[in-house]
Amino acid sequence: MGSLRQSMDEYLAMRRQLGFKLHEAGLRLKDFVSFMEERRARRITSALALSWAHRSHDVQPVIWTQRLGVVRDFARYLSAFEPRTEVPPDGLLPHRYRRRAPYLYTDQEVRGILAATLELYPPSGLGRWTYHTLIGLLSVTGMRPGEALNLELQDVDLKQCVLTVRSGKFGKSRWVVIHPSTRDALSRYLRRRGRYFAKRAEPHVFLTTQGTALREGSAVQTFRRLTHKIGLCGSRTQRKPRLTDFRHRFAVRALVRFYRSGKDPQRWLPVLSTHLGHAWTKETYWYIEQHPALMREAMKRLERRWKYTR
Repeated sequence: MGSLRQSMDEYLAMRRQLGFKLHEAGLRLKDFVSFMEERRARRITSALALSWAHRSHDVQPVIWTQRLGVVRDFARYLSAFEPRTEVPPDGLLPHRYRRRAPYLYTDQEVRGILAATLELYPPSGLGRWTYHTLIGLLSVTGMRPGEALNLELQDVDLKQCVLTVRSGKFGKSRWVVIHPSTRDALSRYLRRRGRYFAKRAEPHVFLTTQGTALREGSAVQTFRRLTHKIGLCGSRTQRKPRLTDFRHRFAVRALVRFYRSGKDPQRWLPVLSTHLGHAWTKETYWYIEQHPALMREAMKRLERRWKYTR
């Protein structure tokens, strides 16, 4: 068995080949290996792993748990080659991550955000149309913000009304079917994009005013300004709206339509999960728990079932 750092490189390469991106986990694991090298420790122990996980005391306990989890997975891998490796028990730092409840936009709020995008500066630039089209696309497709921003021109098939999402979460790719009205909106944006930057060889669909690919960090910052401008960070809710919450809105509306049209959610949920790029349908079930309208529709359906089985 080679050095701990060599084993780490082999471990990360193996997992990335399986489709895991491991951006944050990879950085954390490198920091842990540096921690081990500073102490000249050649094998992982639970005590060392716990000491490293607790290094920063100004973070939430969930971060300690996540750090220890990164080491635990690596230790399990190492234990197959180095029997003296200690795998930190699951009971250590058992803090559970609580998924943040989404901000559920009303139709009026979505229209307000879209209107605000058209007032972005400069008025003659492409940027306002970029944000108008991007936010509209997120709202009607349920795509992850990163997936939409990673779209390239080759991924947009306007004739077939299909978008190709390449290397989404867990490294999976999928097709996203779009409505003809969405196709028309994308077509208008691409024509504008061509007029502004016809000679620029930038493959990404969504561009900044300078003609470079729009990055998620910049998109998030601009979105915060837009929502603040129209007053969505006020007293109606403590939850600040995020770009990813359009995905929640799409899923909720789809599930409500299933219930109200009499479709069996159990049969249609896998279809929705596939469209959203969820690895498991349990991830899609989470939306039901977070939305009162869905809970009411689910209870109505359950009451009807009880009525006919009595």
